[in-house]
Amino acid sequence: MASNMDREMILADFQAAINGVIPQENGVLQSEYGGETLQGPAYGPTSHPTASSSTPSSSSAFRHVVPSRQIVERQPRMLDFRVEYRDRNVDVVLEDSCTVGEIKHILENELQIPVSKMLLKGWKTGDVDDSTVLKTLHLPKNNSLYVLTPDLPPPSSSNSGALQESLNQNFMLIITHREVQREYNLNFSGSSTIQEVKRNVYDLTSIPVRHQLWEGWPPSATDDSMTLAASGLTYPCHRLTVGRRSSPAQTREQSEEQCTDVHMVSDSDGDDFEDATEFGVDDGEMFGMASSALRKSPMMPENAENEGDALLQFTAEFSSRYGDCHPVYFIGSLEAAFQEAFYGKARDRKLLAIYLHHDESVLTNVFCSQMLCAESIVSYLSQNFITWAWDMTKEANRARFLTMCTRHFGSVVAQTIRTQKTDQFPLFLIIMGKRSSNEVLNVIQGNTTVDELMMRLMAAMEIFSAQQQEDIKDEDEREARENVKREQDEAYRISLEADRAKREAQEREQAEQFRLEQIRKEQEEEREAIRLSLEQSLPPEPKKESTESVSKLRIRTPSGEFFERRFLASSKLQVVFDFVASKGYPWEEFKLLGTFPRRDVTQLDPNKSLLEVKLYPQETLFLEAKE
Repeated sequence: MASNMDREMILADFQAAINGVIPQENGVLQSEYGGETLQGPAYGPTSHPTASSSTPSSSSAFRHVVPSRQIVERQPRMLDFRVEYRDRNVDVVLEDSCTVGEIKHILENELQIPVSKMLLKGWKTGDVDDSTVLKTLHLPKNNSLYVLTPDLPPPSSSNSGALQESLNQNFMLIITHREVQREYNLNFSGSSTIQEVKRNVYDLTSIPVRHQLWEGWPPSATDDSMTLAASGLTYPCHRLTVGRRSSPAQTREQSEEQCTDVHMVSDSDGDDFEDATEFGVDDGEMFGMASSALRKSPMMPENAENEGDALLQFTAEFSSRYGDCHPVYFIGSLEAAFQEAFYGKARDRKLLAIYLHHDESVLTNVFCSQMLCAESIVSYLSQNFITWAWDMTKEANRARFLTMCTRHFGSVVAQTIRTQKTDQFPLFLIIMGKRSSNEVLNVIQGNTTVDELMMRLMAAMEIFSAQQQEDIKDEDEREARENVKREQDEAYRISLEADRAKREAQEREQAEQFRLEQIRKEQEEEREAIRLSLEQSLPPEPKKESTESVSKLRIRTPSGEFFERRFLASSKLQVVFDFVASKGYPWEEFKLLGTFPRRDVTQLDPNKSLLEVKLYPQETLFLEAKE
């Protein structure tokens, strides 16, 4: 019983921190675990509490009253639906005991669209059947839906082109925060909704959407689901002013001082809980007591063999519960997340954020929906972190993560996580990779705010940025040294290649010279052999006293020298050619020319005699190289 009382105290404190001190209906809170009903002491309108109870407890969120008349059963819960279809908005109010099909029948009368042609979208739990009872969907009081009619042709409108153009435009909203007199210049696309603007302003000013008091919206901007393009804003710039309206809790306290009727207290409670839905948190989420109805499947299978498959289910289940605006979870093992975050180039490294989920914690729903899914947090994590997640709800998964934690971070960090109580979850671990180990920079518990979470993420980024700059400097210096070494090695290789090429060229040149010299020598030897052979085959030179006819020939060489010889006039012209060749002027290379008349003797028939070719009794000839 004591543990249940402690839990109720925690639940009450948590509710009070979120939405002020909210009185419970009839002063009764149903326990989630034991099914026990905790009933506070009652005081009548004229009764006075004892001294021990005169001071309200800071850890209790319950207001104990005595009904002045018999307590009647609470009325059925009414749900408000704003349904958008093309350029129309239809408001529908129904009891939560109605079905989805009844909404469609109402829309059929309003929009003149057959139910069979109508697709009703926008449910947080995905598509639903017409027979689904609204109570089973656990909807907040205010809901936004839209109708699709894919089987019907689109309407023709002269303004559709202008509206489409406005949707593609960017609007500059100059928003003044009245209390601090600070101005924000925010860019939004025309397709953004007024609700998105208000949520972004909440991230900047910490004024919840339901407490924002605006000035400057056009009269046509009557619905937060309306796009900026259709709201009538001034393009390209529009000025707005936002401030904080008086706290509902303060207003409620003033009214409660003058009211002792239990029914009035109950009605105020209902309004406060309906206000809470503006944050996307319903009654069950506020107290963590409707988990069995809201959570149809676990975040992660127990004893999953593959961590990647487990993370796929985690991401899908997270999206179904909290929407698509959430951090991008890394799909893969923790070791793979380390590789992605820590072991690339220094400029590409990031911090590793490990989100540890626990379905049984009272903080989980608020942390996920308001903190982890805030656009500013999602954007900052996407830019600077690799985000990895794990579900600690199941004991087997918890033990598996603690084993991984001990292996990668050491027993101290594992023991720190092991000693965390359930209601301290979820946890957010910020990990920075170092040269020899992985360091846990921060462990963020679930009882935080968006601003505090952002500040701690930014503080971790400052530490990481300083370390990253050192790593970048070391990496650049190392790369510079390696580049110099590579350049030196390349220059040495090129030098060796040049020396080898030069040496090979010299060797080839020498070999060619030697070959040519050998050829030249062989040719000279061959020519000399031919010359000697011709010289030996020449008939003897006739003597001057010879009684036979003798022809005297005087031959001039290209160098200007002369040599003379006597031949028998009956000798053949070939004998003259052999004589000239024996002197080193073969007739294949030189031609023998006569002077008067000028003629090429080598063109004559070598078998004719000197007398026949008119080289008798004497003649002067000269040698000339053939072309």
